[in-house]
Amino acid sequence: MSEEQHSQDDRGVRRSITGTVTSTKMDKTAVITVIRRVRDRRFHKFVTRRVKYKAHDEKNAAKVGDVVEIIEARPMSRTKRWRILRTLSHNAELPGASSEPGEGAEA
Repeated sequence: MSEEQHSQDDRGVRRSITGTVTSTKMDKTAVITVIRRVRDRRFHKFVTRRVKYKAHDEKNAAKVGDVVEIIEARPMSRTKRWRILRTLSHNAELPGASSEPGEGAEA
């Protein structure tokens, strides 16, 4: 899910990463989770690594579950250094997210 690419333009080479939108509760900001699988150096098992990026979303167009491509940008706040370039697919299933609000909560 994290195909990292480099794009060339007037402002130099900028990284772009593909990830899933996990939160849109902030104004003009979306939290993008990038999941990648790496091989453990000692035990040679594959381990899942997750990184969360805060990306600028000018029109608040991103919805939770969308697969988006983000690109490096100038610092917009203390933690926001990425912006959403484009939406690749809409409303993908999130791992661990339940479809029913009451599902999983047993009394």
